[in-house]
Amino acid sequence: MDWLWISFGILAALGALAALAFYFLHVRIVRKYIPVVLRIFQEKPLFLLPFGQPVPDAEDVTLTTSDGVTLCGCYLKASKPRKGVLLFGVEFGSNRWACVPYCGFLRDAGYDIFSFEMRGQGTSPAPESYAPLQWVTEFELIDYRTALAYLKSRPDKDPRGVGLFGLSKGASAALMVASEDATIRCFVVDGIFSLITTMVPYMKQWVMIYTRTPWIARRIPKWYLLIAAHIAIRRIEELRKCHYPLMEPCMARLAPRPLLMIHGGADNYIKPDMARALFDMALEPKELWIVDKAKHNQAIHLAADEYKRRVLAFFDQHLAGITPHSNNGTHVKEAVAKEQTPV
Repeated sequence: MDWLWISFGILAALGALAALAFYFLHVRIVRKYIPVVLRIFQEKPLFLLPFGQPVPDAEDVTLTTSDGVTLCGCYLKASKPRKGVLLFGVEFGSNRWACVPYCGFLRDAGYDIFSFEMRGQGTSPAPESYAPLQWVTEFELIDYRTALAYLKSRPDKDPRGVGLFGLSKGASAALMVASEDATIRCFVVDGIFSLITTMVPYMKQWVMIYTRTPWIARRIPKWYLLIAAHIAIRRIEELRKCHYPLMEPCMARLAPRPLLMIHGGADNYIKPDMARALFDMALEPKELWIVDKAKHNQAIHLAADEYKRRVLAFFDQHLAGITPHSNNGTHVKEAVAKEQTPV
C-alpha cells in the first residue's frame, strides 16, 4: 500500500503547486493587469464620425427622460406614402443629423425616420456626474426607452410598431431595449458590439503584451479571462458611477423578430470574430453580412449600392410586408461583400 500513499503525496504536492501557481497568477492579474484593462477601457477610439446636415423640413423634437435629461431629436417624414417608421441609432460622438446620409434612400422609398442624440452627444447635455464613453450604460437604455415612448405617443404613430436601423453604440443600446420591448419589429444594425465579446479577446492579447511571464499567459483559460473581465467591469462601474449592461443575454430575446447584422471585414476596433460571436447568440431569423475591406461603420462607403439594396429589401419585407420580387429559396446566414468603388 506504500505506493498508494506515495501517489497520494505526489498528487497532493502537484495540487498544492497548481493552487500556488493559480494564486500567483490571480494576484499578478488582479493587482497589475486589471489596472491596465481599466485604463484601456476608458480610452476613446479615433475614427471619422458621420455628421449630416440639418434638413429644412425636419420636425425638431425635444424629449425629457425619466431622470430629467433633455434629448434633442429630429423626425423626417417620408417623401411618398408611408410604408413604416424607423428609429435610427447614431454612433458614439455623432449627432442626430447623422441619419441623413444613411437614411436618405429609405425616406425616398417611403419610410419616416426618427433620430435623436443620446445624452452627452450633439446638443443633448449629460449630467455633470456622467461622462459617456463608447460603451453602453444604463443611461443610454433610459434614452432609448424615452425615444420609443415618444414614437408610441405620436398622433401619427404606426400601430404596427417600428423598425430599427442603427450604428455601433446607438444600435447596441437600441437592441438591448428591443429585447424588452416588442414595439421594435425588426433590426438592421451596423458595427454593434458588447462588453464581454469585445473585452475577452482583447484581454488575451493585452496580457501577452504586459505580462513578464508569457509562458503562463499563453495558458490562461477563457473562463478565467471571463472572471477577470467581470472584475474589471465592476471596478470601472465604481470608478465612473454607472452600470454597464451586457448585450450577450439580450441577443436570444430578439427572436422571432428578424435581424440583419452588417459588419466591416477590416474593422480594427470590433473584429469580425467578435461580431460573429454576438451573431451566434441570436436565434433565427437572422443574417450576417460581412463587407470585405470595410472598417468600422464604413460598409456603406465601400458597398453603397448593395448596402442600400439589402437594407431597403429587409425593411420592405419585414416592416412594410412587401413580398420580395425573387427568392431562390436559400437562406444565407453569412455573406461577404466585395469592395465597390465608393459613390
